[in-house]
Amino acid sequence: MSNLRLIVGLGNPGAEHLRTRHNAGFWFVDALALREQVRFGVESKLHAETGKCVIEGESIWLQKPITFMNKSGIAVASALRYYKIAPEEMLVVHDDLDLPPGATRLKFDGGHGGQNGLRDIMAHLGHGKFHRLRIGIGHPGHRDKVTSWVLGRAGVNDEQAILGGIGAAIDVLPLAVRGDFNEAMKRLHTQERE
Repeated sequence: MSNLRLIVGLGNPGAEHLRTRHNAGFWFVDALALREQVRFGVESKLHAETGKCVIEGESIWLQKPITFMNKSGIAVASALRYYKIAPEEMLVVHDDLDLPPGATRLKFDGGHGGQNGLRDIMAHLGHGKFHRLRIGIGHPGHRDKVTSWVLGRAGVNDEQAILGGIGAAIDVLPLAVRGDFNEAMKRLHTQERE
C-alpha cells in the first residue's frame, strides 16, 4: 500500500463557514496543522491554502481548497499534478451525514455518497481510487433539512464529539502515513467501541 503524501481537508472558505459541520475536513487539517506547527499560505495556482509537515519522516502536503466545496476537484487535481502525487497517495477528509457525530472511518475507493466535494473530485479524476477519512456529523433526520444541517453549526456536545473523533484520527495518522492503513483503521474503529 502506498504511503500518504497529500492530505486534503474539504470545506468552504470564509469566516461564515468556519465552524459549520460541512467544514469538518478543514477542522481536521487545522487541528493537524496546529499539532505539527504548520503555517498555511494561499497558493493561487493550486486554488488552495497549503502547508507542509513531516510525519514519520515523510513530507506531507496539507491542502484546504479555496474553491468552495462543490468545486473541490479543481484544487485537488491541480495539487496532484503540481506535486506529482498519485491519487492513491492522497487522503481526502470530509464530513459524513451517515455517521454519528465523532465517529471517524478510514476507507479506500468507493462512491461519493452524495458528498459534493467528493463528487467533484471524482469527476475530475475519473475515479474514486483514493483514501478517505469520513468524519461523522450526524443526520438531521429528514433529507429536506440536510442543506441547513451541513451549513449550520453543530451543538456544543456534537462539536466536542466531532473534535474528539478528529483527535483520535490524528493519533492513528502516522500508521496511515507509513502505508499501514489496515492497522490505522483497526485502531481508529476499535477506539470508538471502548
